[in-house]
Amino acid sequence: MASVPQSSIGLGRIFQRKSVAQIQSELEHGELKRSLGALNLILLGIGCIIGTGIFVLTGLAAARYSGPAITISFVITGTLCAFVALCYAELASALPVSGSAYSYSYASMGEIAAWVMGILLVLEYGLSASTVAVGWSGYAVSVLQDLGVNVPPALTAAPGVPVMDAAGHVVATGVMNLPAVLIIAAVIALLVRGVSESATVNNIIVGVKLTVVIAFIAIGVRYVNPHNLTPLVPPQIPAPPPGTPMDMPHQILRALGQVFMGDSNSKYGVGGVITGAARIFFAYLGFEAVSTAGAESKNPAKDMPIGIIGALVICTVLYIATSAVLVGIVPYPQLDNPAPIALAVDRIGMPWFAFLVKIGAIAGLTSVMLVLLYGQTRIFYTMSRDGLLPKAMSVVHRKFRTPWINTIFVGIMACSAAGFISLDDLADLSNVGSLAAFSLVCITVIYLRVSSPDLHRPFRTPLYPLVPILGAGMCLFLLKSILNKPKTGPFFLAYVGVGILLYFVYGLWNSKLGKGVVVEGHEAAPMELPHTD
Repeated sequence: MASVPQSSIGLGRIFQRKSVAQIQSELEHGELKRSLGALNLILLGIGCIIGTGIFVLTGLAAARYSGPAITISFVITGTLCAFVALCYAELASALPVSGSAYSYSYASMGEIAAWVMGILLVLEYGLSASTVAVGWSGYAVSVLQDLGVNVPPALTAAPGVPVMDAAGHVVATGVMNLPAVLIIAAVIALLVRGVSESATVNNIIVGVKLTVVIAFIAIGVRYVNPHNLTPLVPPQIPAPPPGTPMDMPHQILRALGQVFMGDSNSKYGVGGVITGAARIFFAYLGFEAVSTAGAESKNPAKDMPIGIIGALVICTVLYIATSAVLVGIVPYPQLDNPAPIALAVDRIGMPWFAFLVKIGAIAGLTSVMLVLLYGQTRIFYTMSRDGLLPKAMSVVHRKFRTPWINTIFVGIMACSAAGFISLDDLADLSNVGSLAAFSLVCITVIYLRVSSPDLHRPFRTPLYPLVPILGAGMCLFLLKSILNKPKTGPFFLAYVGVGILLYFVYGLWNSKLGKGVVVEGHEAAPMELPHTD
């Protein structure tokens, strides 16, 4: 490392930026083990994307908003997410570091923006993992019941949350979601053991859930009833007021206006298709988690874009095919069910496969948690090396070569949220963090194209600047609709406010960039770490 006298503390300090050269130097001198190839990265992305969306959200969106046109909704959302994915791919190839969007913000908008991004990513990764753990708990409890093992209802939900039986009757009030806490603890133990081992387990789990999804498509397509697919776009309910223009362009503009203003409740019709697309946007979250693995990728400049875009394309195709088969088997009004794929399999008279679907869902949600928690630990690792978090968060285990203290801390945080916060609140907060991070990433692409035109970019976002502008605009519109909710908006503002206060109390005074320290890898006394394959 290199150092110079600490600069004076002033408002200008908070806008200091890391140079691109410094970020690339951190990559070259990093301590983390490089063990992930292009296939690992694609499976990492698939492991994070395919989960709650395909096993739960597909049926809900079809029943409540899109009808058989849920396939069109997935095309729309997949296209919008592609804008963001292309921006991530450019940044990940040029700046392949562990910090993901945090590091990108540090290079473009300065330290205070990087700090804000870091606390936003806690919502995107940490709380998202807790959200998925709650969904995992529901499937796990159902499977255990099928096997004759009954978990006390009060231990399957957060405090105060009513627990219902299959008939919809309240049987208890939650005290703690114990299965969610236990699965988070198990995933954290695996992450402490090592990224190579975690990647191997993730690959196996992804294989299981992909087999289930593909089997559902292959078997279910033979039972599709064409009558369930017509009309493709059901009439809107309620119908527009008399005198409202009914031609297609006006319907689309009206629906877009509702979505962007945060007042979209369209059921069916063109508005329902667009509303459905907005709702299932969150089924795609996860492709960006690939960007957190830059420091552990064997050939990041080449493999990172392949991992990000490859995962998104594969998952979009599977989403469209699964939703088409699903609405073809079960009439769309009946799909408002927490386990729509299992419902469809029951309809075709294959109870053994319904059980297998539950197992696939459990496997799918497990891999999502694995990737999300992995991403969160790598972000904290990078922030600690920058001095913005305590040094203990970047201590690497001598044998496993993983940031083990950091990982255990993330586990405690995620376990607490999964065990004691309701699913609805977790989902809203994690979505806010994701959309805010996505918009800043798109803006960062534009900034670096202007400020660092000569930066080596192995992958370049096509149709620049249209793609990043569309990506940022779409994310900001959807973010506004979520912040309009009465609980989410105030909590989010308070959370960001407290986070910024912590920066001025700790981060500003300990920032290595502010002290003139160039982060190059082993800031502490050099320590020989054993190389393990």
